[in-house]
Amino acid sequence: MIRPLPRRCRGDAGQVGGMEVLPFGFLIFISGTLLFANVWGVIDAKLAVTSAAREAARAYVEAPDPASATVSADHRARETLAAYGRNGERAEVIVPSSTDGYTRCARVSITVSYDVPALAIPFIGGFGDLAPVTSTFTELIDPFRDGISGEALC
Repeated sequence: MIRPLPRRCRGDAGQVGGMEVLPFGFLIFISGTLLFANVWGVIDAKLAVTSAAREAARAYVEAPDPASATVSADHRARETLAAYGRNGERAEVIVPSSTDGYTRCARVSITVSYDVPALAIPFIGGFGDLAPVTSTFTELIDPFRDGISGEALC
């Protein structure tokens, strides 16, 4: 004689078991996505600031005279940040004054800082305290340039 198989799914017991995990899992997913986006925002800002400092130092040492070197470096740094999609007005560009020694073989260090919000939500904006991302680039003024006083001793 053949016996019928026992029915395992009788009643509603256990129907909702595990459903409370879905909202918690969704919350963890959203939190992880925001964390990843913020980390990527800081990395992207660091890349932009590094490029801006490098381009500003190059503009400074390639300027024709000491008077235009500071203006050229500041303009190039903000222009580079704008090319990376950043607001150049939020950046702080520290350029040495041209009276500090615009001579052959002089070492020029330019620092660019940019404030990144603690929480950046795409299409909405940033919230929270701002964390500065800073980069410094150093370059030498060319010892063989024309129009610069002094002797090349480097």
